[in-house]
Amino acid sequence: MIYAKTEEAIARLTPQQRHVTQDGGTERAGTGELLHNKEPGIYVDIVSGEPLFASADKYESGCGWPSFTKPIVPANVDELRDDSYGMIRTEVRSAHGDSHLGHVFPDGPSDRGGLRYCINSAALRFIHRDDMEAEGYGEYLNQIEEN
Repeated sequence: MIYAKTEEAIARLTPQQRHVTQDGGTERAGTGELLHNKEPGIYVDIVSGEPLFASADKYESGCGWPSFTKPIVPANVDELRDDSYGMIRTEVRSAHGDSHLGHVFPDGPSDRGGLRYCINSAALRFIHRDDMEAEGYGEYLNQIEEN
């Protein structure tokens, strides 16, 4: 599969998805549609479709955004220094789509690597385990937990 940012993909975004992925915005805490999703599957970039996170690595951090312990394909996630708003943070962007996803913090579960990828729902598309093969993501089925 080829993952890329296209004009067509950008045109399909909702105003909120565009604000988050293209303008580096943030959805309000507790409002993202994927925050409480507990279904098995993967989370991909809403723009490029590149695989980003697996449901097995999602956990409830209490921060108000979907949180993950690690990317499903580390090469698909770029980490950049972000010193906006008087803070020093690490921004997370998709490698192929160049979408702003959120930030990564060193306060995740220590028994799972210690990282918390705090990601905007608006930057993600969820693909249920049952649909992964048909949508071209079958190679990642081994990383998805059984119910």
